Amino acid sequence: MISNIFKNKFSLTGTKLFSYFAFTIILLFSANISAQEAAPAVSPEVAYILNTFLFLVCGFLVMFMAAGFCMLEAGQVRSKNTAVICLKNIGLFSTAGLMYYLVGYNLMYDGVDGGYLGSFSLFDRSSEVDLETGYAAASDWYFQMVFVATTASIVSGALAERILIWPFFLFIALLTAFIYPIAGSWQWGGGWLSEMGFSDFAGSTLVHSVGGWAALAGAMLLGSRDGKYGADGSVNVIPGCSLPMTTLGVFILWLGWFGFNGGSQLALGSGADATAVADIFVNTNLAAAGGVLACMIISKATNSHTNIAATLNGAIAGLVAITAEPLTPSMGQAVIIGAIGGVICMYGMKLLDMLKIDDVVGAIPAHLFAGIWGTLVVAWTNPDTSLGVQFIGVVSYGLFAFIVSFAAWFIIKAVIGIRASKEDEEYGLDMSELGTVSYPDFNKK
Repeated sequence: MISNIFKNKFSLTGTKLFSYFAFTIILLFSANISAQEAAPAVSPEVAYILNTFLFLVCGFLVMFMAAGFCMLEAGQVRSKNTAVICLKNIGLFSTAGLMYYLVGYNLMYDGVDGGYLGSFSLFDRSSEVDLETGYAAASDWYFQMVFVATTASIVSGALAERILIWPFFLFIALLTAFIYPIAGSWQWGGGWLSEMGFSDFAGSTLVHSVGGWAALAGAMLLGSRDGKYGADGSVNVIPGCSLPMTTLGVFILWLGWFGFNGGSQLALGSGADATAVADIFVNTNLAAAGGVLACMIISKATNSHTNIAATLNGAIAGLVAITAEPLTPSMGQAVIIGAIGGVICMYGMKLLDMLKIDDVVGAIPAHLFAGIWGTLVVAWTNPDTSLGVQFIGVVSYGLFAFIVSFAAWFIIKAVIGIRASKEDEEYGLDMSELGTVSYPDFNKK
């Protein structure tokens, strides 16, 4: 009797508890849905803060790429030229910042309005909070400035070990003040290519191909290093001084690329933007990995040894290739895009040697060739783009960047010269240009 009462009471209590629990869950779930549906977006001021934060933090990462380029180049040249590489990289970063302040930024963004260039005027920072823009003006300038410095870094490595430093800096001033900003205005400044529907999310063409075209023009006029190519058509390998340093440079660039591509979302004021940035990070990483493994496998399959130089450049090429559209590809597509970019770079290095164009670090294949591939393949992953328009953009940027760069290099060469003497090249530019050496312990008599 007592047990039956207990069982009935327990059953009744359990049913009530279950009912109360289920009802509470339903209420909470409904309240949560209602809250989500009714919840307003973040306030304009919060969006302003988050967007500015994204620009600054990602800008820090892109600036760190300058250290990556410096280490990569310093490891790829002979020890007698490493101090010059260090000076060139810190000098070009500083030159880029000043030129972009004096004329570059406004030439790229001020009053382009579907045309071909902005205004020739000084950038005037506004310290006031303008919520309509969505970000602090100075944060945008800083984020854009580190991109132009990246373009300049591409030129440095290709022309290493034989170019004089002051003619080099003169060209960098022209590149960062005029050539890159005019090219950038066509797309990111709202110029004619943007109106046509050309797409280059983070700069496979605007940054990397433009830098690659400038490097190619310089390399053609500068000529190859003494002893690089034999009279019989042979190619002589000139090893750099430090593969560990080169590898460190590649890892630094890989890290900085998350800021390069992720920051190009240009917004962090919503859940959709945060998700997009995360997706961009993942695709960027997978493309680099695809470039590395593709070069490792193919170099081993076609040679007796795995080519570490090609493998390291495969990472860079994979990153460049995904930069034109790092958001819309699936993870599998990102791997494929990066892998093909790496292979293009590997065989692009062979093509340059066939043409006797000396590129010390492989910058032209990694940035120009892979950049072209990355820009064209956008039409595969982004339904809002057209292969024809992408092709027009690639050709237009190529003609402009190469012709203007070639003209600038030609004039500089004719007026003041661009190449070190044969004797200075033999003994190293560290001593002839800077009066010092990078590794004094190796030079003791």
